[in-house]
Amino acid sequence: MKYDNIIAIDPDKEKSGVAFLKPKTRQLEVSNLTFPMLLDYLQHAKKVQGETMESLIVVVEAGWIVKKSNFHEAQGHRAEKIANDVGANHETGRKIIEMCKHYGIEVVQHPPLVKCWKGKDRKITHEELVSFTGLMGRTNQDARDAALLAWTFANLPIRVKV
Repeated sequence: MKYDNIIAIDPDKEKSGVAFLKPKTRQLEVSNLTFPMLLDYLQHAKKVQGETMESLIVVVEAGWIVKKSNFHEAQGHRAEKIANDVGANHETGRKIIEMCKHYGIEVVQHPPLVKCWKGKDRKITHEELVSFTGLMGRTNQDARDAALLAWTFANLPIRVKV
């Protein structure tokens, strides 16, 4: 395993999905954090890294690096709202990356993962995620997306048993 700890983030203007993964033990924790709480979390992770000397990387889903990152069939006001929300989420992601660099935390931009799951818009369902991670508790879509990003970045196996 290349990193001892991976924090994966699915940026959102309200609350970003955040996953913390220890690849060696497959310990996975997910949450949803507002931007200020996320910055506090990143500072805490950096402090713990300094104490434990374990490697840490932050992986941010970067939809803006995809040429056509906002394909929706909506039109009119609904399409404008979707475009506005996507733009706000992208800006949140860029600011997260900027703050990681400011804190001295290694960070990478990661293109969105291929959507090939059973959920709405082919996104991963809670049951699918649980089947290969063993994650306990409830999750929302942003947290699941972050967990899948961390798991994929760590190159851990995905065997869906749903």
